[in-house]
Amino acid sequence: MTHLQPGSDWIFDVDEHGFQTRVLDASRERPILVDFWADWCAPCLALAPHLERVIREEQGGIRLAKLEVDDNMRVAGHFRVRGFPTVILFSGGEELGRFSGARSSPWLREFLAEHLDARGAA
Repeated sequence: MTHLQPGSDWIFDVDEHGFQTRVLDASRERPILVDFWADWCAPCLALAPHLERVIREEQGGIRLAKLEVDDNMRVAGHFRVRGFPTVILFSGGEELGRFSGARSSPWLREFLAEHLDARGAA
């Protein structure tokens, strides 16, 4: 349930079967945020437009993968996701940082700058 136009390659849905290729491998090219979310989760729905706004501002420099947890519990378990929403930033095939809960667009920009600048990826 993304709020973007179909065909956007900056924001995409991902599942267990495509996670390795579409997230971990692809994060070697550019950073990818993974939004672990659920339909029934009010904070998830509140966070989504802020994530999408920040990703659009980045104009493809960072991508957003949306992983619906109810259908992909093994992936959520693998990354020890305990609460929703949880967002994990991947770059170079590795986790750079994570947060849980709804956040504002300015907070998200600061989170990305802090984690990507520290790695020299931005």
